[in-house]
Amino acid sequence: MAKRKRLTPANPDFLGTDTPATPDTEAPRPEPMPDDLETKGYPLGIARTRNRPASPSRPPIAQVAGEASAAAALSELTEAMRQARSEGRLVQSLKLGDIDLAHLVRDRLMADEADLTTLVDSLRKRGQQTPIEVVDRGEASRPRYGLISGWRRIAALERLSREDARFGQVLALVRAPKNAAEAYVAMVEENEIRVGLSYYERARIAVKSVEQGVYPDLKTALNSLFENVSRAKRSKIKSFTTLVEALDGVLRFPTAIGERLGLDLAKHLGERPDLRGRLRTDLVARPPDSPEAEQAHLADALSQGAVGAESASPTAARQPIEPVAVTPPAPQPDAPKQPRREVRVGDVKTRFDADTGEVHLAGPGVDMRFLVELETWLRRREDRD
Repeated sequence: MAKRKRLTPANPDFLGTDTPATPDTEAPRPEPMPDDLETKGYPLGIARTRNRPASPSRPPIAQVAGEASAAAALSELTEAMRQARSEGRLVQSLKLGDIDLAHLVRDRLMADEADLTTLVDSLRKRGQQTPIEVVDRGEASRPRYGLISGWRRIAALERLSREDARFGQVLALVRAPKNAAEAYVAMVEENEIRVGLSYYERARIAVKSVEQGVYPDLKTALNSLFENVSRAKRSKIKSFTTLVEALDGVLRFPTAIGERLGLDLAKHLGERPDLRGRLRTDLVARPPDSPEAEQAHLADALSQGAVGAESASPTAARQPIEPVAVTPPAPQPDAPKQPRREVRVGDVKTRFDADTGEVHLAGPGVDMRFLVELETWLRRREDRD
């Protein structure tokens, strides 16, 4: 079979032109033929077999379809982000100053210094791993967000922010609780899972939630806040509420009170109404400087109460008592009755009865904090005298 000769483009020097090439006008030279060209089967031209350039423009229908697909994807992503934000599943970075730590009455009274130091070291090395929970109170509120759970993490970040400004932000989930009760449950359950609370702290949050109007009564508060604990444990928490109602505000180390001592205190406080006033007076007058000293003082008060109870036992009451003749006192003329005085200062109403020497205090401002401040003032007044 005869071998075909490879063709090359025509030389313009051999073509008939009106203007012949001169030395001053150099004839164009053919471009070198690429290696990827095939010329044997194309007598009228050459075909490029590799590296074919893409079409300079897309068909209109393809362009419209691509733009519609991109718009749909963006809309879907926007809706997913909006839904995640509204459901509290979107982690946001908030300034520490934008969070109100007192939005709820905290169940944790104090943080163990060793545990807090460990948390600070962990945040410094690894950063925040678990977001806190807050509620958005609206743009008009200052601070805007209220803390639900994560008090220890914020306390640790505040310490670190004094060293490095980058710790002035906290990762948070913005929740939308249906009511205050749901927010309290979230706070309690988060602490129950991460770091257990003392019996006193559990009982105190139940009492405070009733005082704040979150729950109508103590039973409802206990059943709601501690729904997932055993019945026996919930019964012990209920016993500690007696201790909270009697001594909250004057105990300096309430979280250190153990289960046994706390249950004994609750029992005696329920049986001896006078014990509450005596304990409060003693604790305010001589505040202990350590948990051990406070517990020893409470134990001594219980032992004294036990001795008094033995003297008032039925066995002692059955002992014969010798009658004693008593001379009645001479009748005294009736003293003139003194007028009563009533004064209202702010949300506290006072009434003084001169005949009995009694002062009655009533109103929304009369609470446990007011009583503690009043006792402190009376003690200072006595010391000055």
